[in-house]
Amino acid sequence: MATLNDQHLLKTQSYWQGGWHGASESFDVTNPATGELVAAVADASAADAEQAVASAAAAFSRWAALPAAERASLLLRWHQLMLQHQDDLGLLLTLEQGKPLAEAKGEIAYGASYVQWFAEEARRVYGDTIPGPATDKRIMVLKQPVGVVAAITPWNFPNAMIARKAAAALAAGCTFVVKPAQQTPLSALAMAELAERAGIPAGVFNVIVGTDAKGIGAVLTQDARIAKFSFTGSTRIGKQLIKQCADTVKRVSMELGGNAPFIVFDDADLDAAVEGLMASKFRNAGQTCVCTNRVFVQQGVMASFSDKLQQAMKALKVGAGTETGVTIGPLINDEACDKVDELVQAASRQGATVLCGGQRVTAGQLFYAPTLLTDVTASMEVSQEEIFGPVVALQSFSDEDEALQQANNTEYGLAAYFYSRDIGRIWRVAEGLQFGMVGVNEGIISNAAAPFGGVKQSGYGREGSHYGLDDYLDCKYVCMGGLNR
Repeated sequence: MATLNDQHLLKTQSYWQGGWHGASESFDVTNPATGELVAAVADASAADAEQAVASAAAAFSRWAALPAAERASLLLRWHQLMLQHQDDLGLLLTLEQGKPLAEAKGEIAYGASYVQWFAEEARRVYGDTIPGPATDKRIMVLKQPVGVVAAITPWNFPNAMIARKAAAALAAGCTFVVKPAQQTPLSALAMAELAERAGIPAGVFNVIVGTDAKGIGAVLTQDARIAKFSFTGSTRIGKQLIKQCADTVKRVSMELGGNAPFIVFDDADLDAAVEGLMASKFRNAGQTCVCTNRVFVQQGVMASFSDKLQQAMKALKVGAGTETGVTIGPLINDEACDKVDELVQAASRQGATVLCGGQRVTAGQLFYAPTLLTDVTASMEVSQEEIFGPVVALQSFSDEDEALQQANNTEYGLAAYFYSRDIGRIWRVAEGLQFGMVGVNEGIISNAAAPFGGVKQSGYGREGSHYGLDDYLDCKYVCMGGLNR
């Protein structure tokens, strides 16, 4: 870690009540590109999680009472520090997660943009006055912070997934406890270091890192002091966590699995569609919940589109994220790599054609070649499951109705994309897609000003945008009577 400009950003202990806390045991964080040890991190327990929750609960009333302008000022300072240390934060992220360094730095800027957005939104938590039912009554609606917020975040975006949740919570006046994925705790701990430097008070932002996912998760979902729980991860785990939150009737936000369609109509700009697909599919080596998972191409342009796509894929460079020019880093672990290969080999056995890739590469144990499959059908597992790897699976369709039917034929509903230059079709398809987010002639759609979230079994709740504060605020009705003389 000598390459960090600021060595104090490398933290290896959990953070609560404004202090760093060790543990009797530790766990290793390794670089997925090389297998080398990055850091040994103190392995926090469920009892430590309870301490973090107590810290957040004790800090809540003071933080909630702070004027919104003061909360906003502290968040803006946090945002500035993230950008000031973007290079170091990006390097930490690449070393523990594997994505190319340019992408990692981009994630830091993306995460910081949510902190800036919600710092500004903190000043705009407006209530209402409603005409009363009689002359001696007045009705007011107040919006107040829900209380302590807990979150569990994934390994694929170890900075941005925390920033999206924490920024909204803190802006609303809530305090926050997060458990990051055990594969990628260093980004979260560096965020805590910068939060402290920004002047965010002790107990407001807390990070618990540990391998006891079940025990820590039970605290964060079942402790009555926690008013809201937010999770980004798989639908299977999300369902279990929702059940655990039920006994204390917590407010819950879920950003779960996806099976994103990418539709190319015969009137599309094919070069633009290829560019959009490359951006959507291969970011983070295909390991994102909004990555394109199923590609539907109208029959008349299938040959031309697949040729153009294959040429674009040849320019991808696989390697360690710290190497110059690398665009595809490693997958997160052996299990992930095996799963991607199983999907590809099963599709091949079932009749799909492998135009390129289709195997691990020699760059390292966890690298998988960018892979292009054609002749894919809806019945194949590669069409039904999240691929979470650098694999494009092409299916053909005949007309607009068939494209919509195929795209919507999934229990998931997070993101969808399509390319067309017919304005009527654009409106019809955008409205017909059963997904929470739709990119039209665009492959990258996430930004802090827009509501991020899904429908169906991809979850509920929204992150980002002015809607993003709603999940962290209670709506209180106040009726004032006896006002007549």
